[in-house]
Formats: sequence, structure tokens, C-alpha cells
Amino acid sequence: MSTRMFTSPLFLGFDHLEQMLERATKTSSDGYPPYNIEQMSPTRLRITLAVAGFSMDELQITQEDNQLVIRGRQADDTNGRVFLHRGIAARQFQRAFVLAEGIEVSGAWLESGLLHVDLVRPEPEARVRTIEIHKGSTAGQTLMGAREGE
Repeated sequence: MSTRMFTSPLFLGFDHLEQMLERATKTSSDGYPPYNIEQMSPTRLRITLAVAGFSMDELQITQEDNQLVIRGRQADDTNGRVFLHRGIAARQFQRAFVLAEGIEVSGAWLESGLLHVDLVRPEPEARVRTIEIHKGSTAGQTLMGAREGE
């Protein structure tokens, strides 16, 4: 059941934001692996995932449109070992984070079982633009014709 959030006529062009919110609600909610999100400064964020047991070559980070996707897949390397109890299982995961427009990944590293991903959020620029007002009822048609020829 999908509920449209931006149905008001005052919200123009927010379809992309609505799609991102839907994508965020569909992401895995099983809680594995656990993670933290820290604000390092007004323009920097850090995501830290607890990925003990994973090596660097078993982890993958991709940015797909406005979605940061972190995947982990461990090789099952029992090598003939016999386990009396196996509580540390090779487990795969996929964790997705929806990023706001303009956020970029600045780096990632693995240290002591923790995967750190640094993000940079650029300062928003204040944009003020004056819109010219034309006189007459045919001005709208002239402007539309000019834009189609662009």
C-alpha cells in the first residue's frame, strides 16, 4: 500500500524525493550489521558499520544514484574443520542509505572490525533569481515558444 506524501499542489517536482523515501522504507530492517551515523562537522558525516569477520575483499561499497549501498559476503572457508558450536556464521548482508542531493563519499576504511565511510555534504548556496514579468496575454505563448526552441 503506497501513500502519496506530496499530493498538495504546492509541492511541485517532489516526485524524486518521494521515490527516495519509498526506497528508504524498503531497505533491510533486520538490524544486521549494526551501524552508527555521526555528524563530524556541519558538512561531514561518518557511517560506521560493525563488520567483524569480514576482510576488505569481502566488502563492497557502491553509490547508485542517491543511494549508498554496502554489501558484505564472506566465503565459507571451513577447510575441513569440525565445529562443536558455530555461533559465528558466514553471513551476507546489504545495507542501503539514501543520500540527500549533493552528498558525496569522500573515503572508506576498515579498522578493527569497523567499516567507516565518510560523506561530505557541500554547503548549500543561496540562490536568488529575479523573474521578469511580461505585459500582455500573448507573453506566455511567446515565452513557451522561445523555450521550445532552446
